[in-house]
Amino acid sequence: MNNETRTLFFSFFNEIGIIAQLSRTALEARLPKGLTLPHFSVINHLIRVRDGQTPLAIARAFQVPKTTMTHTLNGLAENGFVEIRPNPEDGRSKTVWLTDAGRRFRDEAIRSIDPDIEAFRARYPEDKIRALVPDLADIRAVLDANRD
Repeated sequence: MNNETRTLFFSFFNEIGIIAQLSRTALEARLPKGLTLPHFSVINHLIRVRDGQTPLAIARAFQVPKTTMTHTLNGLAENGFVEIRPNPEDGRSKTVWLTDAGRRFRDEAIRSIDPDIEAFRARYPEDKIRALVPDLADIRAVLDANRD
């Protein structure tokens, strides 16, 4: 690979990383006191993929240690956003299920960034964003498939 190609692809992923950091910070600033982006991210993941997963499966999806995920899940359970139930297929493990309060938390968190989205929308209209999303989803799928 030549240096120009390397620089181009590095710049591409660097920009994505900066965008991710800025968007995470904006969302986290609007979350209720005591709740963090990892809390939101787990709820969002369970809605996007499915609930009923084991803590280990969720930890693997986020590429974090199971102990870290257990801490995050305990915080969600304390807030009534998830229920942690025995796994009917394996008595040694648990499964994580969303509650109505957890679904509302996610919806309210997304609504809380409406002012940020409106400001962004003034510069980048919906048609431009709509055109970008499929390529970004494809890039995410490729990276996701290659991570293991």
